[in-house]
Amino acid sequence: MTYNETLDYLYNAAPAFEKVGAGAYKEGLQNTFALDEHFGHPHRQYRTIHVAGTNGKGSVSHTLAALLQTAGYKVGLYTSPHLVDFNERIRVNGEPIEHEYVVDFVEREKDFFEPLCPSFFELTTALAFKYFADKNIDIAVIEVGLGGRLDCTNIIEPLLCVITNISFDHTAFLGNTLAKIAGEKAGIIKNGVPVVIGEHDEETRKVFEDRAAALSAPIIFAQDDQYVVSSKPVAGGGRSYETTCFGVLKGTLGGECQEKNVNTILHTLLPLAKAMKKVGMPPLSESMKLRGETLIGMVRKALENVCGMTGLAGRWQTLRQDPLVICDTGHNLAGWQYLSRQIQAVAADRKKACPISRLRIVFGMVDDKDVDAVMALLPTDAVYYFTQADTHRAIPVAALMRLAAEKGLQGQAFPTVKTACQAALEDCAAEDFVFVGGSSYVVADLLSADLTAQESKHK
Repeated sequence: MTYNETLDYLYNAAPAFEKVGAGAYKEGLQNTFALDEHFGHPHRQYRTIHVAGTNGKGSVSHTLAALLQTAGYKVGLYTSPHLVDFNERIRVNGEPIEHEYVVDFVEREKDFFEPLCPSFFELTTALAFKYFADKNIDIAVIEVGLGGRLDCTNIIEPLLCVITNISFDHTAFLGNTLAKIAGEKAGIIKNGVPVVIGEHDEETRKVFEDRAAALSAPIIFAQDDQYVVSSKPVAGGGRSYETTCFGVLKGTLGGECQEKNVNTILHTLLPLAKAMKKVGMPPLSESMKLRGETLIGMVRKALENVCGMTGLAGRWQTLRQDPLVICDTGHNLAGWQYLSRQIQAVAADRKKACPISRLRIVFGMVDDKDVDAVMALLPTDAVYYFTQADTHRAIPVAALMRLAAEKGLQGQAFPTVKTACQAALEDCAAEDFVFVGGSSYVVADLLSADLTAQESKHK
């Protein structure tokens, strides 16, 4: 099989949540344990960090990987979904898994896994764990796929657990209260393993405290001690952070939500160093000394280079400047509470500098999100290009248009993300601001289409 034939086989043989939604969800870990047994428990050959949360877990996972790479470790990184190529999900020191490895794995192992009928994510997780062992990595950062307690990544015994935040998403699987969702995420907390909680409220805090106490797991609430006291955007992209412990830090990720993520990441440093020392890994301090690094230097380098070091994309990503084109994978109400505020702030700044500047938004969502609540946050003075991504889960553009009319949003419908973005760029003046988002799949279609070189008419 070729690489593309292999991917087609995987998507057809093993249903993927990203493609078909609930039909791909399999509750329980029986298949995961069977695959793990078959491959000889490969995740036991290296250390791990486990990252869960409703939002921010991708950014936190990539940044933790960048920190560890900067310190000199050989680092695996497992995240989902991918944006352009499947192999983005599985990386070692930022390099994606080789196409040939994926093909060989499937051809060699399909006689075993076909009778199991695993989900796409179950199979992909087994592939990642085996690949990391074959690459002889030191440590892997493992992002939870969905929830935590019953997620197929939840067979690892990590050095550290991180739960970024809790909000409403995937409620059909995780529950319809914050406490229930927190309970599912808290399922990754292990006996005696330290856990860092990025954000919490009174309801979710008790869930985390009870779970940690039952398992004698040291718990840190990053929100209780704000290492990051403020942040602001910087010219040319990115964000600067005023901290209590590292002075001013600059990060390449420009989203307003990154302030919380960076605070969470800084709180992982001490418990991670202690956990590494406890299991006999070369401590962070020793690795940094050998490389002529300081802790502050390591943190700065990781924050400033996380995208280049780990391949992170789609997080308030600037694709071009004139007109300004930014995309973001934010896809639920909590994410859009940040995005709406930031989009309007950028649009206002551009309009202040040039009164004729227009805000244009290419927008699409998938059908398991609170689309009504998200659309209520969208600015009414923007020009909209409504569309649907190339996934069965996409809300049909006609339905989006009906909802938009109810919210007083003005725009046109386009059958694909590519045609919507082309229209937005053709309509643009150099002073305009184009935002593309609403779903990871909208951003994926945009990046796959590679429209950034297209010229606007500069009317």
